[in-house]
Amino acid sequence: MPMNNASATSSSWTGMVPVDDTALAVTDTGGPGVPVVYLNGQFATQGYWRRVIAELGTGWRHITYDERARGRKSKRSTDYSFEAAVRDVDAVLAARGVHRALVVGWSYGAVVGAHWASRNPERAVGAVLVDGAFPHDWLDEAMAQRIRKMFRRMNLFMPLLRPTGLTPRMNADQMADSNIELGRLSRERELGPVLDAITVPVRYVVASGTSLGSRGDEQEQIRASLDAVTARNPHIQIGAKVASNHGAILKKDFPAVAEAVREVAGLGRGDAEDRR
Repeated sequence: MPMNNASATSSSWTGMVPVDDTALAVTDTGGPGVPVVYLNGQFATQGYWRRVIAELGTGWRHITYDERARGRKSKRSTDYSFEAAVRDVDAVLAARGVHRALVVGWSYGAVVGAHWASRNPERAVGAVLVDGAFPHDWLDEAMAQRIRKMFRRMNLFMPLLRPTGLTPRMNADQMADSNIELGRLSRERELGPVLDAITVPVRYVVASGTSLGSRGDEQEQIRASLDAVTARNPHIQIGAKVASNHGAILKKDFPAVAEAVREVAGLGRGDAEDRR
């Protein structure tokens, strides 16, 4: 679905975008279509979005990037905080000359996308949140200790994969700190008001089953928190509940994510016209 964008570029671009004390690897397909910026999972890379992008096709302007110390090229930083991740969205869009965009985030990226859409109602076409941004109090001290133990155990083999870009160039404590911070930000009293304040169209695509580190039906209990969110805010709806688990959703249920992008883009264009 094309949308006029005065800042559209006619050709694709791949390069590094400086921000703070680091630089991010960015790819921008260019073109006059709706700018869509994809926000990765906490330790994932922009390659995870390739199936969604292929499903949507060339009528869109796809912008992907690897967060700090992720992927093969993005540089290390002294700041891996959540606020840095939100700032990076603005830095990438500014560098590419994009004022208004549709954000699509998976997992950690969904929380980043929810915050960005809530803070930037005039700049957000809308948001698609993929199995993340659930306001639920899942973090307690026992969970924090499980997280630290898990990342210290994983750190025994993760350095072997770092040259491939499949694991971040962060140490075990940095990764654990980031995950624990996400738990604090996901608490209902923290994330609930962020979601309640969103005034642009949002569609969730929700997975089934477990995620890394979860046990039993923990993840389904977390997902159930959306019922209260959608009851309070009419802008937010569950677009699809799919069979894939958290880790496989972008690989197996990419058509549902692409369809949610199309729906939000149509609604977002209508909202923009209404504001004129």
